Amino acid sequence: MMYHNPVLLIETVDGLNIKPDGTYVDVTFGGGGHSKEILKRLGPKGRLFAFDQDKDALLNVIDDDRFQLIHQNFRYLKRFLRFYGVKEVDGILGDFGVSSHQFDVAERGFSTRFEADLDMRMNQDDKLSAFHVVNQYEEEQLRQVLFQYGELRQAPAMARVIVSERKNGEIKTSEQLKTALKQFLNHKKENKILAQIYQAIRIEVNQEIEALKEFLLQTEEVLVKGGRLSLISYHSLEDRLVKRFIRNGLFEGEPERDMFGNFEVPFRKVGSLIVPTAEEIAINNRARSAKLRIAEKL
Repeated sequence: MMYHNPVLLIETVDGLNIKPDGTYVDVTFGGGGHSKEILKRLGPKGRLFAFDQDKDALLNVIDDDRFQLIHQNFRYLKRFLRFYGVKEVDGILGDFGVSSHQFDVAERGFSTRFEADLDMRMNQDDKLSAFHVVNQYEEEQLRQVLFQYGELRQAPAMARVIVSERKNGEIKTSEQLKTALKQFLNHKKENKILAQIYQAIRIEVNQEIEALKEFLLQTEEVLVKGGRLSLISYHSLEDRLVKRFIRNGLFEGEPERDMFGNFEVPFRKVGSLIVPTAEEIAINNRARSAKLRIAEKL
């Protein structure tokens, strides 16, 4: 089974500037594509830790003494590295968003292409699902989710319609959700609007923005001086956070200045933004919105 086609594979791993005896972390293991490439470049004393909260990813574990797969959300980066006796690492790779596997397994409920129960949990053991968000959130909460994470201008009206529709019975499937919101699905833009609705609900279900912020703040503590971050984002909300964090070490506002008036920041940007080539997008359509940013710890 093709689990996941790694996006910007060589560019992302090149960004880590791998030292053969270094310690590295792949916080989004998935099908293991990026991890396998890192292991190819490590010597016998090198080490690689990988994180993935999706139990399907455990089927892809790599049989290599230098490798350890941790079945956890990357928001717990520091805690689980400490558990394995690791305080500092030389590089961290992240390929955020939903894997091709998660999109392609209909019953996971991530894709607008399939009729499925409302689920969208990356960690199947989590209690919060898309069903819970759609059926139990108050109208104001729904409005906020759709506006903030889907960037949908019609979020207030959509939230109102969902709350009204569920009075006639629970909205259990993707088809029922589409039917409830059909008045907003303009024919020309139907797929785009649906994708925004799904994105909003999925981000809320998996607490993706909070997890990303918690993770990024820990990278500053975990990376050695000169260590690298190599991070791929797929939508503007993620990319904005990554870009600001690399530039300022903060998500909002400006960093403090030193006694000479210079900003004190933890990272320096390495190179410019990297996006996939037309050839890669032709082979792997999922790559079309990928943005890779690389940074080095100062």
